Amino acid sequence: MKADYNESIPNNVNLGDDRRLLRALERWQPAYIQWWKDMGPVNSNDIEVYLRTAVSVDTDGWAHFDHVKMPDYRWGIFLAEPGPDRKISFGAHKGEPVWNEIPGEYRSELRRLIVTQGDTEPASVEQQRELGRTAPSLYDLRNLYQVNVEEGRHLWAMVYLLHAYFGRDGREEADEMLERHAGDPDRPRILKAFNEQTNDWLSFFMFTYFQDRDGKFQLAALAESGFDPLSRTCRFMLTEEAHHMFVGETGVMRILQRTCELMRQHDTTDVRPFGGINLETVQKWINFHYSICLDLFGSERSTNAANYFSMGLKGRYQETKIDDDHKLDGEQMDIPKVTEDGIDSETISTLTAMNLKLRQDYTADSQRGLNRFNKMIAAHDIDVTLTLPDEKFNRTIGIYSGIEATPEGELISAEEWAKRRAAWLPTDEDKAYVNSLMVPVTEPGKMAGWIAPPKRGIHGRPIDYEYVLFH
Repeated sequence: MKADYNESIPNNVNLGDDRRLLRALERWQPAYIQWWKDMGPVNSNDIEVYLRTAVSVDTDGWAHFDHVKMPDYRWGIFLAEPGPDRKISFGAHKGEPVWNEIPGEYRSELRRLIVTQGDTEPASVEQQRELGRTAPSLYDLRNLYQVNVEEGRHLWAMVYLLHAYFGRDGREEADEMLERHAGDPDRPRILKAFNEQTNDWLSFFMFTYFQDRDGKFQLAALAESGFDPLSRTCRFMLTEEAHHMFVGETGVMRILQRTCELMRQHDTTDVRPFGGINLETVQKWINFHYSICLDLFGSERSTNAANYFSMGLKGRYQETKIDDDHKLDGEQMDIPKVTEDGIDSETISTLTAMNLKLRQDYTADSQRGLNRFNKMIAAHDIDVTLTLPDEKFNRTIGIYSGIEATPEGELISAEEWAKRRAAWLPTDEDKAYVNSLMVPVTEPGKMAGWIAPPKRGIHGRPIDYEYVLFH
């Protein structure tokens, strides 16, 4: 499915055949460009970046690489190819043909799902808008901007669905996507984690490792949807989300490699005097980003999640690979319960525990990356193991929101938490030190001293290629 680049909005959904929809999106387009200029990456409008642009969605290759000024990037609307005779794979409508129009009774639920997912896309661009000032290399600066333009395209994907299927309500929701802003005290983004600041590159790599991994699982669950346009939209978005997680995982790995090199070179665990980032500091950033991402999955017990599943709107991760009846009527499972005596358990309907199941899959996937980090640390003969904190740690949503716990899961008092939190989460001193390292490096092939170079360049280019051209 080739993209039509002759239209003002590149697409593979035949926008030219629906002139009313095309005009509506063309009216939204200038507001988007203005948002990008006002809230997107700072000081980036006149530089040229070696960007990947979608040209098709087939498996033989869908990307074109070239230097592009970001305001000229061809944001567009791309849906994965439709599956032949695709059927709904779960819920009350299991086995029925997928929908290409929204069932009227599910309209509000679908709109809520699309708006919530769509709101995260511009939010991340806003959170990361200052990072271009302090990139550790041109390679990393290019990767940041690639992530940014793709998050912008993901916003376009959700806005298309709102315009195409929700009429005036959808157009109003699309407008509001550009009116909320990350961290705005009056009009914040919908989800708390997307209002946090991302002021340093350690945070950026953690964001793309953890928050974008949450995006992967949310998109994968929506890709199972019985509403086929949403499914196809999310399936294509997942191909781009994989790159974002690659940026995060390899970025953290390169920081750890440089830290381990400095530790061995100077025979110390404290590499701050030598311009490195201590493993203890990395662990604090992991504790923070992972714990706030657990909150993104919502409450462990959720009637909304049960309804989304039963309606066929949002499935589980890799739904078709799960060995059950995909309806779960009458199925039950045990979940944790906080009592005055500690943590107990209770039995609830499996349907109402959909958020917990998705979160558990996310945790397992996150741990696989940490295993790779720890393997690299061990290869340097360093006896340190990075860990994911316990699910009870630093939570503000769900079962554990009213308690305090250590990263190991031990319940403690609020007073004890206040005394010890500086040992587990980034302090102002930690943030100030990490920010002191954030000095831009713009010479091709050169790297900041706190991060190792990547193993290879982008799209066959050498590491010292001019990925960003300044004028």
